[in-house]
Amino acid sequence: MILNVSGRTDIVAFYTPWFMNRYHAGFVDVRNPFYPKKVSRIYFKDVELIVFCTKNPLPILPYLNEITQPIVFHVTLTPYKKDIEPNVIDKNKIIDCIKKISKIVGLDNIYVRYDPILINETYTLEYHIKAFEKMCYLLDGYIKHIIISFVDLYKNVLNNASILNLKTLTLSDYEYLARYFGKIAKEHSILVQTCYENIDLSKYGIGNEPCMSKEYAYKLTGKKYKKWQARKCNCVEMVDIGCYNSCNHLCKYCYANYNEKQVQKNINLHNQKSSLLIGELKKDDEIIVRTNK
Repeated sequence: MILNVSGRTDIVAFYTPWFMNRYHAGFVDVRNPFYPKKVSRIYFKDVELIVFCTKNPLPILPYLNEITQPIVFHVTLTPYKKDIEPNVIDKNKIIDCIKKISKIVGLDNIYVRYDPILINETYTLEYHIKAFEKMCYLLDGYIKHIIISFVDLYKNVLNNASILNLKTLTLSDYEYLARYFGKIAKEHSILVQTCYENIDLSKYGIGNEPCMSKEYAYKLTGKKYKKWQARKCNCVEMVDIGCYNSCNHLCKYCYANYNEKQVQKNINLHNQKSSLLIGELKKDDEIIVRTNK
């Protein structure tokens, strides 16, 4: 079993003490977002790989030596300011932390996600090219992989349309960025890829690969995994232990926070000692142990 920690919220940034409590307790409970009375119980003895997805890896850094499973990091590093990412920490601190993590888990096991790419009057094509070049320069020798994607019109994006003021990208826009991104990354020995993007940018040296392929998962664990049925990206199946509408980064393009009024309510329900990320178990909850089978 591969744990995704997490695509639904930034557990590392805001809930690391809870995660480490659950790790040492030996299990974690996850409420089904579509059938709230159903709770999956996951025992860490059944976990073969942990994928940490975060915009702020600093809180987990002191605990990495306590985790015995293989670890992969996907660290989102974007060039946006407080108008788009109100509560994301200073990007220089994130870069410093990426360098430290790289030395711990290895170059092959840390991915930087430069995503989503959005274009407006402030964040122009030229702005992104300069930001991408600076990022590659600062992380030269510390990373081998960058994943890029382009903003999708999620509910939260539509709700924040007046703030984002998005420009619709043309094919020439995509190719313009790809030409520079591919060239810059190559100069720093970094591979750039998209994941589940319909546009083919391979002629600019940008691949379209799964973020977690079957081959990569097998290399890390020696196990074979099914394709992730919940997504159409060809990644292997992962189990997400997060909860929607609970990330305090409050990024204006976020897909996981689709009701910002609910975010603070959920944060207030968090208890570091609970087996659930948000709230507590209830008497009528149906707990189902999730196994590798």
